[in-house]
Amino acid sequence: MPIPRRIPRQRLLLLLAALATPCIAAPEPPAAAAFDADWILQAVARPAPSRTPFVELRASPMLRQPLRLQGEYRREADGRLVRQVTAPYAETTTLAAGEAVIERAGRAPRRIALRQVPELAAVQAGFGALLAGDRALLLRTYEVRAEGTRERWTLGLTPRDPRLAAALRGIELHGRGSELRCVESTPAKGEPQRTLMAGAAAAASGIADPAGLAALCHGDGAAK
Repeated sequence: MPIPRRIPRQRLLLLLAALATPCIAAPEPPAAAAFDADWILQAVARPAPSRTPFVELRASPMLRQPLRLQGEYRREADGRLVRQVTAPYAETTTLAAGEAVIERAGRAPRRIALRQVPELAAVQAGFGALLAGDRALLLRTYEVRAEGTRERWTLGLTPRDPRLAAALRGIELHGRGSELRCVESTPAKGEPQRTLMAGAAAAASGIADPAGLAALCHGDGAAK
């Protein structure tokens, strides 16, 4: 199966959106807390280091069928955010010091300075706020909405910056309790990209069709 070599700006935007999200389940917030965006932010915020497996199905006109990616997201103690693809090929993307570095065996690393791409810098800043549980800082970049219950919730993020909105329609985080299970990024043009994480990634074993993964992302599939 051919693998795309060039990484368009829009795909990198979606990749960074998933890369910069929290990685593992945090302790359950106090039972007395009301359910709202603040409750979710408290649930998903956590200190480094953290790590979680992921499963992603990526569609492309270049491929006869969607490409299923598997690997691991890590947030290192020094603040670096790492996305390591292990199948069907090996690739590591590291977000640190204001740049994204994409590495594959046998190729020179690709370095992309975020200051040269304002919308990518906005994604990094917004998710830095998410990792810290800082709602006020997150609101500078996104309009935030919370839906559902503690047992099954969605946190929606809509870009405020017109440049970011021109490439990214929005992001939805889907979770159960204190576990973030899926990041669903919707570009301004094209289909949503879903990254299943933690328990949802484990439940995705053997599932390769977009409908099945979408059901898991939205909490309609079996939990593990």
